[in-house]
Amino acid sequence: MTTSFAMQSIILGSPVKLSQSKNGLNQFVPSCYLPRLRRTSRVRVKCMAEPKPSTNFIDIFSFSGPAPERINGRLAMIGFVAAIGVELANGADLSAQLSNGGLLWFLGSSALLTLASLIPLFQGVTVESKSDGIMTADAEIWNGRFAMLGLVALALTEYVKGAGLFQVLSI
Repeated sequence: MTTSFAMQSIILGSPVKLSQSKNGLNQFVPSCYLPRLRRTSRVRVKCMAEPKPSTNFIDIFSFSGPAPERINGRLAMIGFVAAIGVELANGADLSAQLSNGGLLWFLGSSALLTLASLIPLFQGVTVESKSDGIMTADAEIWNGRFAMLGLVALALTEYVKGAGLFQVLSI
């Protein structure tokens, strides 16, 4: 048997190992056909399917839910751009804009944007599934945070200054 083993390894040009088949018989198999199993390697199975987002009202409006920060950020982005734009066009500061009919525009646009933001969430569509390239969900969150800070800074600056951000005080 040893000579047969040696002859086969010489003929095949590769080392031959003795393997046992499922029926219990020993067979000669070239080692290149046998899988090499490493003891240090671990097989990990990952589930790549995303869980279906919840359409429950409580889940959507929870503290870590998708609605609160996203809606507030979108409203702040619109509010900041509108406040700066109206001030550059008319020279009216933020408090004058709100007192001259701006509050009704703010409430109307807030209701419309909130409703437009909630409809996809209640249908189970996530913002992350629709974001690609530069316009990602994280970019929208960060832009909303900066717009919230900008709107608060604009209001505080105009309050401390006593006039609009771009108005020049005459002495």
